[in-house]
Amino acid sequence: MILGFTVGRAEYPSAVEFKDYYQVMGVARDATEAEIKQAYRRLARKYHPDVSKEKDAEARFKDLGEAYEVLKSAEKRAAYDQLGAGPRPGENFKPPPDWGSGFEFSGAGPSGTAGGADYSDFFESLFGGAGAGARRAGHRGGRASAEDRGEDHHAKVLLDLDATLQGGSRQMTLRVPEIDADGRLVSRERTLNVQVPKGILPGQTIRLAGQGSAAPAGGKAGDLYIEVEFQPHPLYKLDGRDLYLELPVAPWEAALGATVKTPTPNGVVELKIPPGSHAGSKLRLKSRGLPAATPGDLYVVLQIALPPAADEKSKDAYRAMAAALPFNPRSNLGV
Repeated sequence: MILGFTVGRAEYPSAVEFKDYYQVMGVARDATEAEIKQAYRRLARKYHPDVSKEKDAEARFKDLGEAYEVLKSAEKRAAYDQLGAGPRPGENFKPPPDWGSGFEFSGAGPSGTAGGADYSDFFESLFGGAGAGARRAGHRGGRASAEDRGEDHHAKVLLDLDATLQGGSRQMTLRVPEIDADGRLVSRERTLNVQVPKGILPGQTIRLAGQGSAAPAGGKAGDLYIEVEFQPHPLYKLDGRDLYLELPVAPWEAALGATVKTPTPNGVVELKIPPGSHAGSKLRLKSRGLPAATPGDLYVVLQIALPPAADEKSKDAYRAMAAALPFNPRSNLGV
């Protein structure tokens, strides 16, 4: 059951230094839970600042704690593993737009950090922001105790733009990371039919009541918060509730004016191009953006498309135009 949605988006640094947590801990990428714990205990004794004589013990101990924070958690580890081998440690890295999508996490989701720990920018770029929307949407936050209410869950999904333009039921499959009986990281899937509110924006969350963890003592189950992002659209770019479309026009259509066919989310329309238009001219189609009580607009941005000079006839046409038009496109540059 959909109870509501609210705004909440993560802000990530533009680029950070990549960290290979498996390399930090000296374990294989398919290491078991027991192997990870064993490696942490061995290295923690070696690099603990109170006993280690290594010059970089404090920094190594800090990196070790951060790596263990990720690899000991089935959820964080599964999300981290999505990155693959990644660049070399220390090289610049930026989380991909779809990072963490499709996973279901307990609590605040992939952002669940240990209280107040000083983690790297890389860790924060992955786990420091997502899930805040879920908390603002009604995450438990002291409203009920663990004894009488199950834990909330969080997930991020990528939808196509039609989902917000049309609204309605969408089938979503989420992966739930778990540790199996052999200590190996595995994922199970569950599929939900989710009612997507018409006009929902990127970063908003949909709350599914009772779809989180069951309460330990048979009380009320927790909720599942689904944060929505949108896949890039082949035609439209989204800015708030407004849509932007780059429309190619011929030079004579821009110079003389014309009426051309233009796609919109609601179908093709006839658009009047004013005479004297230029590349970058912006035409507004009111209320043809994302739906809402006050709908967004569709802005058509003109791009001048030049016909190819593929044969002598087309080349002669360009030569004639050059001779007939005393035009210097670089006059504003003083040349």
